Amino acid sequence: MTTGSTSPHSPSPSPSPSPTSSAASSSAARARPVRRLVARGRGEAHRVASPLELFFDLCFVVAISQAGVALVHAVAEGHAGRGVLDYAMVFFAIWWAWMNFTWFASAYDNDDVLYRVVTLVQIAGVLVLAAGVSRAFDGHDFVAVWLGYLIMRLALAAQWLRAARGAEGAERTTALRYAFGVLLCMVGWLGLVVLPEPARPWVFLVMVVAELSVPVIAERDFATSWHPHHIAERYGLFTIIVLGETIAAATVAVKSAVDEHDALGELVPIAVGGLLIVFAAWWIYFVVPIHGHLRSNAQAFLWGYGHYLIFASAAAIGAGLEVAVEEAVGTAHLSATAASAAVTVPTALFLLTVWALHARYFKVGPAQQLVLPVTALLVVGCTFLGDRAVPAAGLVCALAVAAGTTLTARAEARQEARGAGAGRAPDARA
Repeated sequence: MTTGSTSPHSPSPSPSPSPTSSAASSSAARARPVRRLVARGRGEAHRVASPLELFFDLCFVVAISQAGVALVHAVAEGHAGRGVLDYAMVFFAIWWAWMNFTWFASAYDNDDVLYRVVTLVQIAGVLVLAAGVSRAFDGHDFVAVWLGYLIMRLALAAQWLRAARGAEGAERTTALRYAFGVLLCMVGWLGLVVLPEPARPWVFLVMVVAELSVPVIAERDFATSWHPHHIAERYGLFTIIVLGETIAAATVAVKSAVDEHDALGELVPIAVGGLLIVFAAWWIYFVVPIHGHLRSNAQAFLWGYGHYLIFASAAAIGAGLEVAVEEAVGTAHLSATAASAAVTVPTALFLLTVWALHARYFKVGPAQQLVLPVTALLVVGCTFLGDRAVPAAGLVCALAVAAGTTLTARAEARQEARGAGAGRAPDARA
């Protein structure tokens, strides 16, 4: 009997499905309008942001823009303290809803009809929230903001319940914990609507802790399969969108001031300084590939949570530039130093947070490590330069980029020289 022959008494091997039939069945499964919501692989290749995710981000920028406009009005009218607090509260609702969707989508996005519809409901929620931003700032009326947040969170809870239905064991428990935690927190946020105004900042602080605790508790026994490269890309794209909104806000402010006050000479330095700040912010954020650092939930949670400060400060830079423009043309009720601080403080906060979350893991030696912290201090120092504060801060940020690029190039050159010397060593001994 030759090797590989089949015994007449043995059952015939069942034919394996051909690649064509497998592809056809997979294509048919994807064509179904509603499919099981199951976890995607963390090692999935070529994972990139979907068109729905990009649309989701753009709609969130509407709410960020409204928060920025309200912050400008509060600061320009001399109510900076209250304005910053309201901005922090509203921006948290925007950022947290965006972040929860982003991490859920990274682990479970199946792009079926039901998933798309529920995501569009979340977008509708953020538009309702955006419509209520001005009432939250002007009259401290958070009803519309709470209602928009409720719509977004109910939609997210529905997504988690779908994920729980398609999961088993610890994964199912994690999904149910998420759904229950989201719904429970919405009850707590009612305090912003029903409690007296002096109690609302305390409600906010308590609920921030509660919201941040939900992922930690939910993933205590099972880590969802978020994709490191996809998450890093999603955060990077949102950073670009927020910086773009900053440029747009500053451009509109300069245009309005030029049209109404004919003050081009006073505004050009602010515009140039603002552009240098935003360009440097983009450069500094994207100079390192952070996805390789996101290896565990502990690292990812700290990195993801810290982006609240990155996004909020990036958006606040645009608001600060608008305040600086209004002060330059004499329509703001605050000093030049206060107007300058509206730009320099969020810029310094952005630099320090990006250093803490990104840059310090890739810097070699004290010189590289000190570039961004020292730059942040110098930017704050520019606050006291009067009408030269914004261009000076922009110049400092540009010099920081130049210094960081030079130090990195020199370090790489030294490393290449050492590698070349080690490669020549065997020939020299021979």
